[in-house]
Amino acid sequence: MAVTLWQELRQQHCDRLGEVVALECRLVYPAEVLPDQPPRVLAHRCSKGMECNTEDRPSCMWAGTLPGYDPFA
Repeated sequence: MAVTLWQELRQQHCDRLGEVVALECRLVYPAEVLPDQPPRVLAHRCSKGMECNTEDRPSCMWAGTLPGYDPFA
């Protein structure tokens, strides 16, 4: 059976919040039958994404409100 989990990619300073945030991705690891395949990325998120979403303006792709903008790239 496949395993799905959130894995931290890196920690970075967010200029919008003025704090260090953790950037995470949701990965699906293949079942034991297919061990040579890499994990598949399903989603991205930020550890402080909910705080950004409470403001009146869109923030970035990591918070889920502005898909075309990645301030950490």
